[in-house]
Amino acid sequence: MTADDKTEELLQRLREKGFRITSQRETVIKIFQENKEKHMSAEDVFEILSRSNEAISLATTYRTLRMLVDMNVLRELDFAETHKHYELVDEDEAPHHHIICLDCNHTIEFENEEINELGRKIAEKYNVEVVDMQFQIFGKCPTVAKDDSRKHRH
Repeated sequence: MTADDKTEELLQRLREKGFRITSQRETVIKIFQENKEKHMSAEDVFEILSRSNEAISLATTYRTLRMLVDMNVLRELDFAETHKHYELVDEDEAPHHHIICLDCNHTIEFENEEINELGRKIAEKYNVEVVDMQFQIFGKCPTVAKDDSRKHRH
């Protein structure tokens, strides 16, 4: 299935749930489908929109991202930076988690069913419905010293 097919399928599901699909929302969803492996900030999305001559402000980009999070299309991630990152929610994929290097921001995604099960058990104990589960490990990656293309922050 192509990115365009997945985008259309997602848009159809949103319409069936009663969500209004504006051109900005559709364009942002397409950007995330085309950049599925990336965790993008609002500024990253705005830059792509600007390069494609979309008439959308940074403020509208933020509002659109927030709305897509509320619609469960995007997942908001906090990587201990001054801004949030976003990734596409894929209901067909198992939940995944992140390891983030505090120096270079390199992010590793990983799946772990034990973490997922523990999260479900904790939520059940407190009678809470799980909407999203995010486990993050912050550290310093050893690859930066070997790879001059990524610089550690000081």
